[in-house]
This record gives sequence, structure tokens and C-alpha cells, in this order.
Amino acid sequence: MKKTIMIVDDSIVMRNEIEQLLKGTNFDVIYQCRSGEEALEAFERERPDIVTMDIIMPGIDGIEASKRLLEHHPEAGIIIISSLVYDKTLQMVRELGPSVPFVFKPIKKSYFIEALVKVSDKISKR
Repeated sequence: MKKTIMIVDDSIVMRNEIEQLLKGTNFDVIYQCRSGEEALEAFERERPDIVTMDIIMPGIDGIEASKRLLEHHPEAGIIIISSLVYDKTLQMVRELGPSVPFVFKPIKKSYFIEALVKVSDKISKR
């Protein structure tokens, strides 16, 4: 059965790129968001299996949105996608938990699919 995905990124170009990467896979994009606030609201309505989350966005950033999402929905599958490859950023992502992978921009499809499968396996065990 296909897993559902919600893409969260303030860039429509990136949202569309991620959606294109998922064509022909076992993952269906059901919703796209431009901000952390929008993602928190949409998650309640849409209940996607997995959320891809950018870090730098207007308003609530992706790290804070992920923390809030996991506080209310610890079962949520989240993948952080960002070009911010700094020790501090990586530490903040690690603090979200061992089941939250980090995928670097520009996105390599093989790494992205690997992260999706990892998160998908995690949520299937619940």
C-alpha cells in the first residue's frame, strides 16, 4: 500500500522537485505546505504518513514545527530536507530523535528514497 506524503517547503520549485522525485514510487504526495504553521494545521486534517520538512521558512522554522508535531503526534514520520549542513543544524536534527533522517539539498533520489523507506518501516511497526 502506498504511503502518503506531505511536503513542507517555502519554495514551490523544491516542492515540485520533491513531488517529481516521488513519481512512480510507493509514495503519494497528498498535500504541500509553505510554512511550519501551515504544516501543523494541515497535518491535523490530512494525517499523512510522512512529512518532508525544510528548515528555513517564514514564521515557525522546520525544526520547531517538527518538535511541535512530534509532541502531539510521536508516531509521525518526518524527514528533514535542507541545504544547511552545519554541525549546529545536524545537532538540532539529531535532537528530534534517531528516527528523523536528514536529507541534503540538492536531493539525491537514492538517498531520499532510502530515508523514505527507513521512516516508512518505522511507522509501519507502530
